[in-house]
Amino acid sequence: MNPKAKSIDEYLGKVDPRQRAELERIRALVKELVPSAEEAISYSMPTLKYKNRALVYFTASKKHMSFMPSSWAIEELKDKLKDYKTTEHSIQFTLENPLPDVLIKELVLNHVRHIDADRQ
Repeated sequence: MNPKAKSIDEYLGKVDPRQRAELERIRALVKELVPSAEEAISYSMPTLKYKNRALVYFTASKKHMSFMPSSWAIEELKDKLKDYKTTEHSIQFTLENPLPDVLIKELVLNHVRHIDADRQ
């Protein structure tokens, strides 16, 4: 993504339209779950912040998209993520195998609980 986007809208404007629609769905769902979430670009990625901390990042790559809630949420929900490639910090998904709303909700609310508990 060159030059670097300064806003989520600018970032998404450079993404393939089908991936953009999927990332917009995720963005809207997270903002519905956490209305106080603030939009930012952090580490060159679209970021939604909660209580001044990164709540989730989401990105598009050529062959997949990534959703990054927190390593704690990924670890705690790893049994529900078996159908996705995961790393310590991210979940990779495709248009053919998107993240369901219910799973995004669990991941986001899990991370909200950790932030509320001031877990570092």
